[in-house]
Amino acid sequence: MITRHSLAWLSAEGWQRAALAATADNQATLARWQQEDWPLVLRRREADTPPDELCLGLALPPDGNGDKVRIPLQVQLADVQRVAEPLTLRQALAHMPSGWSGPLRAFAGDCLHSGIALKLYGSWAWQILTKQSYVTANSDIDLLFTPRNAPEFARGMALLAQHAARLPLDGEVIFPDGRAVAWKECWQAMQADSQPRVLVKTESGVGLTALASLVASLEPA
Repeated sequence: MITRHSLAWLSAEGWQRAALAATADNQATLARWQQEDWPLVLRRREADTPPDELCLGLALPPDGNGDKVRIPLQVQLADVQRVAEPLTLRQALAHMPSGWSGPLRAFAGDCLHSGIALKLYGSWAWQILTKQSYVTANSDIDLLFTPRNAPEFARGMALLAQHAARLPLDGEVIFPDGRAVAWKECWQAMQADSQPRVLVKTESGVGLTALASLVASLEPA
């Protein structure tokens, strides 16, 4: 199943159609992406996207000012040759930037011991996938946490909060129906005395939802 953050590779015909629709400034980038067989990433659907098309995109390494150009694409579903889930944190450990090494190994070890599986997106993922320089001193570690039940959700959130003191951990919690919430916003809501609502991202938009209803959507323990 292809969902937001999934990796997607286009067929030759798909790349050709993407290049025809691209601006002149982006055509060389797309040609290199095709030549290197680098993936695109599924992004949130735009409002006018036909049912048989997908919204994909790629991000270039940051320039001298730290700005990162993102190229959005809209492609036919038939032009997607293969898809894959995002990289796992365990896969990424072999490609750790040196500045994160010790704290990140400790975090990954605690996740393994607690049965928490995390996936990776963002700058570090792009750097691993393309072998280009994306990670800077200001980069976050963007993670996807997909808990199966409420106890796993609680364990994973506690680990993220604990290790965020030493690592720039960012990212989202993905609930069973695909709704996503920034983990930091989830954590803040968990500390509140009231029943707060959180900003939820879906495949096609954003909205506010009570955190309790999201947790209730998880499988029984």
